[in-house]
Amino acid sequence: MPLLKVNQIASYSGNTLTLGTTGDTIQIASGATLLGAGLTTQSVQTTGFTAVKGNLYPCNTTSSAFTVTLPASASVGDQIQLVDYAGTFGTNNLTINPNGLKISGLTSNAVLFINGTAVTIFYIDSTQGWLVSSDGLRSSFPVPYSADILVVAGGGAGGSTGGGGGGAGGYRTSTQNIYPGLVYTATVGAGATGPTGYGVAAASGSNSSITGTGITTITSAGGGGSGGADIAPIASSGGSGGGANRSLSAGSGNTPSTSPSQGNNGGTAINSLPCYPSGGGGGAGAVGGNAVSNTGGNGGNGTASSITGSSVTYAGGGGSGVYSGGGTPGTAGSGGTGGGGNGGAAGGNNAGSDGTANLGGGGGGGTQLSVGVAGGSGGSGVVILSVPTSRYSGTTTGSPTVTTSGSNTIIKFTGSGTYTA
Repeated sequence: MPLLKVNQIASYSGNTLTLGTTGDTIQIASGATLLGAGLTTQSVQTTGFTAVKGNLYPCNTTSSAFTVTLPASASVGDQIQLVDYAGTFGTNNLTINPNGLKISGLTSNAVLFINGTAVTIFYIDSTQGWLVSSDGLRSSFPVPYSADILVVAGGGAGGSTGGGGGGAGGYRTSTQNIYPGLVYTATVGAGATGPTGYGVAAASGSNSSITGTGITTITSAGGGGSGGADIAPIASSGGSGGGANRSLSAGSGNTPSTSPSQGNNGGTAINSLPCYPSGGGGGAGAVGGNAVSNTGGNGGNGTASSITGSSVTYAGGGGSGVYSGGGTPGTAGSGGTGGGGNGGAAGGNNAGSDGTANLGGGGGGGTQLSVGVAGGSGGSGVVILSVPTSRYSGTTTGSPTVTTSGSNTIIKFTGSGTYTA
């Protein structure tokens, strides 16, 4: 049976429906209700607004997406219609805020993302709230589902020639609603490459993020690079800060600031012989260790997550190196739990260890006896989503690892890619 489109209806009076396309009339049975009939057409809307019952709103999202806020209170039978005026909902979505009530039994926002959509919503009761009719299909309103998210950035590099430990990549978690049919993009940050020459500044790791319509973007900052030797001793700030070299300040963690904090500061150094011990890189769970006497600082420990179904620790800071040319080898720092690289073994020209890939660990500082020695590279980051298996779409790009744990499907991105919910 053919379906009538909204723009085919010219008028509705009493129980008679008149078609604008042909002038024919259709008699509605006594006692029946025609959804969307009797609504008053409003001017074209191009920015966010609060809807009023009994109105039809043409919504033009050509310039930008915006949000329609539903009435804060409603009575059974109230109706509102929303129409894609320019056929652009697929490019710039229309978000519908239930304003304290419900849409199809949920308190979360709904999103219209298909070009040409026209929906009539009607209030039924406090349990289901607003229900939807679009060409007779209630399913045209996508019902979101919850996803747990972990975003870890790439770790910073350890310093060369007695340098400090690299800071761990930022560590952030979130639980948000995602919407069927929409694409969510995971960007996985690389770890910084360890410096190889004397006094070469250690680089910071790259950011990781997840973005998409209807969610708050989560970005974790790359870990700060450590200071290295006396030529480039300044440590960088980041998700966690790089460890200090000589007497200069350590890098700050949680930069930029997030709540909860995404990381911690690097440790401090000692600017004196016999071994100029440096500070450890900050980790997601603890600050980097401070240098003490002739012992370099350990990397700060990371933070454990069970998003994959088992506990894994991420984002440990790198251990510091020491300068061994003063006659006393000293003791280099160890990497923090969660993939932090160890400082190079004292007593020789030993490079710092790399942070562990896809844990976001900081690189260890190199240890110098007589010449410049490399700092360790930071470990790459990771983005992980955990969704109900019953709602998993199976549509991804970027070749993530997909596993199951209990009633959830785990989508682990070790390189950038997308998930279509």
